[in-house]
Amino acid sequence: IMAVCVIPARGGSKRIPRKNIRKFHGTPMIGWSIAAARACCLFDRIVVSTDDAEISEIARTLGAEVPFSRPDNLANDHAGTVPVVTHAVEALDLDGDVAVCCLYATAPFVQATDLREGLRLLQAGASYAMAVTRFDYPIQRALRRSEDGAVSMIDPAQMQVRSQDFEPAWHDAGQFYWGLAATWASQIPVFDGRAHGVELPSSRVVDIDTPEDWDRAEALFQVLNR
Repeated sequence: IMAVCVIPARGGSKRIPRKNIRKFHGTPMIGWSIAAARACCLFDRIVVSTDDAEISEIARTLGAEVPFSRPDNLANDHAGTVPVVTHAVEALDLDGDVAVCCLYATAPFVQATDLREGLRLLQAGASYAMAVTRFDYPIQRALRRSEDGAVSMIDPAQMQVRSQDFEPAWHDAGQFYWGLAATWASQIPVFDGRAHGVELPSSRVVDIDTPEDWDRAEALFQVLNR
């Protein structure tokens, strides 16, 4: 099966300026994703979707290709992942049966084995295959906090349930999403009920959105790569 990796990397980032190419342990952040895509030996092409000239130059230097420029309407804060990958599929003129992996530029913890398992699940019939991890604390015991700081259980009935009796809850790990080109092109939502998850340990999942997230990710990366 032909496989293409699409790495979305727009230039604008308000909370962490230039996040996609800021140095993370000595390498531009996007470099870790490109390296993982190259290391898994699955992809016929590794493509970066960006609107930014500097990101384009760095991506090419690190071994990816940038065959098109992402349009402005898909390079703002409100552009979703599915439309961005759909644009890439159309710009690359991919056949519908090509396996397309959207790999985030801020995924320094992604591993080749994760990507291979995602492709296996896609080939087994999943609409999408994505990285997921468990919530560390039972979400059934979630609290709400009022403006004056008072806290209360969202569902008080759950207070008497033993932790081990709760159904495990999972969340998107924010690393990668496999789907066939035809699925992306149809803009089918990722959570369509037929998506399957590649389980990742929580120790390899950090959603890097704030400077505090960045610092925590760097510290964790150092521990994992001693």
